[in-house]
Amino acid sequence: MNVKPDFSKNANVATTAPAFLSVWDVHAYYGESYIVQGISFNVHEGEILALLGRNGAGKTSTLRSIARTGSPMVTRGEIWLDHKPLHKMTSYEAAAEGLGLVPEDRRIIPGLTVEENLQLAQIAPPIGWSLERLYDLFPRLGERRKQEGVTLSGGEQQMLAIARALARDIKVLLLDEPYEGLAPVIVDEIEKTLIHIKEQGMTTIIVEQNAVRALELADRAVILDTGGIVFDGTAAEVLENEELRAEYLAI
Repeated sequence: MNVKPDFSKNANVATTAPAFLSVWDVHAYYGESYIVQGISFNVHEGEILALLGRNGAGKTSTLRSIARTGSPMVTRGEIWLDHKPLHKMTSYEAAAEGLGLVPEDRRIIPGLTVEENLQLAQIAPPIGWSLERLYDLFPRLGERRKQEGVTLSGGEQQMLAIARALARDIKVLLLDEPYEGLAPVIVDEIEKTLIHIKEQGMTTIIVEQNAVRALELADRAVILDTGGIVFDGTAAEVLENEELRAEYLAI
């Protein structure tokens, strides 16, 4: 008899280091659909966490639950960022505490230039990310600062979406499918940027269908299956575990 492999012993494992972002027993629904089913995990400051799973596993719903978007509706659980209770906040309040969600559709504002998109997001006065520092991070945006944002290429729009999040001097960057539809050379460029901001202390959660690229970038991985966590450990463990990858990531 074939026995389904059990990786659950790795799920929800707490480390001895204090968590910077903590998700504890979170449940969330779209209408009557039970999407996020009691998940718990920690993210440490300066860490890149890959949140992985097949389509429909609950990855984007988890990101949106952390960002307090209101859809899905979180009905139970706690989310803490740097000792602040995000689960008691609106999306606006959570953003003000330092969450920066970059959605899959990027949501570049039509009619505004690259620079105007950034200026609209930027706090005044900027503490960590001035316009010039953002242009140093993304030279392509500097070259196109007067161009309307929606006319940029897909890769440049993704850079603008990330830069716009950073402009608010965030503490945690939440990326939903950042490599979607992008050429490998552009993915390479974005990954170099993510590594650079990690070296400066940025904490990042990345949801990405290209699991191998995400795992090669990340420090740790959480794998979801039908709304629950089936693995919580290092990215290297997933890359080395063929059975785990085949079971839950189809790679």
